[in-house]
Amino acid sequence: MGIVEKIKDIEEEMARTQKNKATERHLGLLKGKLARYRQQLLADDGPGGGGGGPGSGFEVAKSGDARVVLIGYPSVGKSSLLGKITSTRSEVAQYSFTTLTSVPGVLKYGGAEIQVVDLPGIIYGAAQGKGRGRQVVSTARTADLVLMVLDATKSEHQRQSLEHELESMGIRLNKTRPDIFFKRRETGGVKVTFANGQQSGSAPAGSLDEDTVRAILRDYRVHNAEVLVRDEHATVDDFIDIVNEPYCQYMPCLYVYNKIDAVSLEEVSKLAREPNTTVMSCELDLGIQDVVEEIWYQLNLSRVYTKKRGAHPKFDDPLVVRSGATVADLCQQVHRDFRDKFKYALVWGSSAKHSPQKCGLQHRIDDEDVVTLFTK
Repeated sequence: MGIVEKIKDIEEEMARTQKNKATERHLGLLKGKLARYRQQLLADDGPGGGGGGPGSGFEVAKSGDARVVLIGYPSVGKSSLLGKITSTRSEVAQYSFTTLTSVPGVLKYGGAEIQVVDLPGIIYGAAQGKGRGRQVVSTARTADLVLMVLDATKSEHQRQSLEHELESMGIRLNKTRPDIFFKRRETGGVKVTFANGQQSGSAPAGSLDEDTVRAILRDYRVHNAEVLVRDEHATVDDFIDIVNEPYCQYMPCLYVYNKIDAVSLEEVSKLAREPNTTVMSCELDLGIQDVVEEIWYQLNLSRVYTKKRGAHPKFDDPLVVRSGATVADLCQQVHRDFRDKFKYALVWGSSAKHSPQKCGLQHRIDDEDVVTLFTK
């Protein structure tokens, strides 16, 4: 029996099983097996597998300061959006599957270069290998931001089904990592601790308990490990995700509804008020700049301008770092030897208490700060 068939059997058994306190552990074990098989499915590099096979030309080398992937069903406007926000022209037509492989472009924003990749349209059942779904999802896992393009004229089911496809392949959209510590050990057996002092069998319905943790680890053939559950609301699904790291990834997602010119103002207003959502019309050039601004906001990047002693800052060529980066991170990006030779930095901008402020390696940099680095 192949992996796809095993996944289908487990999903059918889960659908048949009533959800109650008596079946929680059984369902937890089934979920663990399901996650393991899906991980194997994604790792399959054969025909139709997650890697796409050598020479398939599907994957695009990651470049720029960040990567955004456009994902959605066929004919929702991904290729049109790519053409609007980058200089790349992906083929556009009024029929499905115009884009058959990854098409990259570069979005330039305030001196930063963001790689935008238009992926082929996902179809129903993509996670089980239909179409090029597994390859699409595998490429999406390399992104810093998933931009899900949706058709404003379609039902809410399109978004739910896309989220399900990504969820089944280990991508958690707009979710934070569960506060669970898990580490495999060489010896010592399995030690499970709950930060709230919870005892085995005392967990509320739907929450994680010690017996379930041990049963899942036995199923994964993990006989020596340390587990610390800090979140009292942690579920079985949360623990399975932690055990399966780095297969499970937590990624920001921006939902973009296209074709708003074809729906009522009331519907547009309703969509625009949803979290992590923006609306547009590629055909009428409505809301395109709003999408660009929201992409920058979701990526949470910072531009840092360097300044040589006695010279003006280089405002046309910023260094782009992750939000919350320190002077040490900046040194690493300038040159790998800079950190070892670092003496101090002068910082102008919102992160400085006064301008300039003399700072060390641990000083956190804000967006649009100006920095001069001094070495020994």
